[in-house]
Amino acid sequence: MLGGLLALSLVRPAGATPEALAAAMREFTGGAAPLPGGVTLDIPPLVENGNAVPVGVEVESPMTEADHVRAIALFNERNPLPNVITARLGPWSGAARLSTRIRLATSQRLIAVAALSDGSYRMAEQQVVVTLAACIEG
Repeated sequence: MLGGLLALSLVRPAGATPEALAAAMREFTGGAAPLPGGVTLDIPPLVENGNAVPVGVEVESPMTEADHVRAIALFNERNPLPNVITARLGPWSGAARLSTRIRLATSQRLIAVAALSDGSYRMAEQQVVVTLAACIEG
């Protein structure tokens, strides 16, 4: 039994990598490079507990038929999967923003990318320090 407990304590959680993050972002953008700016990523830079971290994303856009945000995606580099959420939007949305709570496996970089109606992509990123990790499965 002691061997089993030791084995469980040595198991590391599966995690995304910076390479997986880049691949997920390329898939979302179709290979286009997102430009910085126009996107606000609101997440605390220091998180005590990674189990329920509030995060918000807002994109500057008039949200008209001619000029709107088509989608917002949130990516991370160290959780089990690199794509946290993708929200589809349109002019009917009224505002280009989303908020939710996510789990963070450990300290890591988060990136929000917005797909705009003109075919361009905008982004914001933030490093988050997590003192008590989440997403650990044995």
